[in-house]
Amino acid sequence: MKTIFQKIVDKEESISLVGLGYVGMPIAVAFAKEGVNVIGFDLNKRKIEQYKNGDDPTNEIGAEGIKKSTVQFTANEEDLKLAKFHIVAVPTPVNTDHTPDLSPVIGASEIVGRNLTKDSYVVYESTVYPGVTEDVCIPILERESGLKCGVDFKVGYSPERINPGDKVHRLENIKKIVSGCDYESLEQIKSVYDLVIKVGTFPVSTIRTAEAIKVVENSQRDINIAFMNELAMVFDRMGIDTAEVIDGMNTKWNALGFRPGLVGGHCIGVDPYYFTYQAEKLGYHSQIILNGRIVNDGMGTFIAENTIKQMILANKAPKNSKVAILGLTFKENCPDTRNSKVEDIIKALNNYGIEPIIVDPWASEADAMKEYGVKLTKLSDVHNLDCIILAVAHDEFKKLDINKLNNLYKDNEEKVLIDVKSILNKKELENLGIRCWRL
Repeated sequence: MKTIFQKIVDKEESISLVGLGYVGMPIAVAFAKEGVNVIGFDLNKRKIEQYKNGDDPTNEIGAEGIKKSTVQFTANEEDLKLAKFHIVAVPTPVNTDHTPDLSPVIGASEIVGRNLTKDSYVVYESTVYPGVTEDVCIPILERESGLKCGVDFKVGYSPERINPGDKVHRLENIKKIVSGCDYESLEQIKSVYDLVIKVGTFPVSTIRTAEAIKVVENSQRDINIAFMNELAMVFDRMGIDTAEVIDGMNTKWNALGFRPGLVGGHCIGVDPYYFTYQAEKLGYHSQIILNGRIVNDGMGTFIAENTIKQMILANKAPKNSKVAILGLTFKENCPDTRNSKVEDIIKALNNYGIEPIIVDPWASEADAMKEYGVKLTKLSDVHNLDCIILAVAHDEFKKLDINKLNNLYKDNEEKVLIDVKSILNKKELENLGIRCWRL
């Protein structure tokens, strides 16, 4: 009798991707490239139409890659009945009180459950705290399908590790954690993922272990960045340039290479809350992780307050000053605006009566307005500025000619530049008479 892996390879059975965002789309396309029959499902009909028309709003695959792909895009959940191996890759955000918002993964489980057939496999990639797959998702699948997990269908967990906007660390060259509800499912899930993960998979003993790996690897990064952010705040009081300190520190072989900055997005800025939420339910209150979140969540306000300080030192009235923020997405060279901490800078400036101009060549105008209520402006339309906040290190900003940057300011007045990512040459800026502060 053929295994699910053999049936997929022989095109007798299909894989479905539930959720076609920054994570799901690259996975769907990768399997399709290997000759696998792939059904790509998303509730967002507009997104499905974009994919069908060869448009890639995530910019992870590109228009040509989407056009060439054999993925069957659909917003009809009943098409999932044609697949036997389901991969759930929906977002898992947090609520305003920082508790996990499981509604997307619960909704996806209900959809998959309604369309689940006997002998199927369901693998979750969404970031969750340890226990969600077995305690929340499996009961939903069983209830909706009338089938029994471990008998009629199998479940696994394989956390996503895709880094949006990263053209070096791609799906195929990032080792993938895999787990299953039993040994047989682990072997089959591993074999299926090995089709597209060229550097291999890393099987672990339980689903809970796999869930834990995901939340702690991002929590570790969050804590390290929080340490650098705290240093930046202290060095600012000491009158020491943080970037120079870090450059010197990184000459040592065991330096970790972290730098201060805004920590947003749908992973590092969210995952620690999933971990601490479950820990608190078990009676343990985080001593380090939550404090790291507090530091990182406060950086937008810290940057805004230093912007005000620098403008006052430049004899400017902040309320009457014209300020532009370059960058809105949560990270460089990526169109994803979700949970961008640039919003915190905007809000803090608003408290001082400043309505900054927002420039971002990567962000969607529709997303910027929908998520943050801001209108994007083209850089070519920006002029007569008092202050520039370079918030996101897009290549377009890093390559910006320093004289062109200088021309964005008002003539014959002191100019202020806030370099959040320390991407410009401070001495060159100062030689042009630009007051430069960097994080």
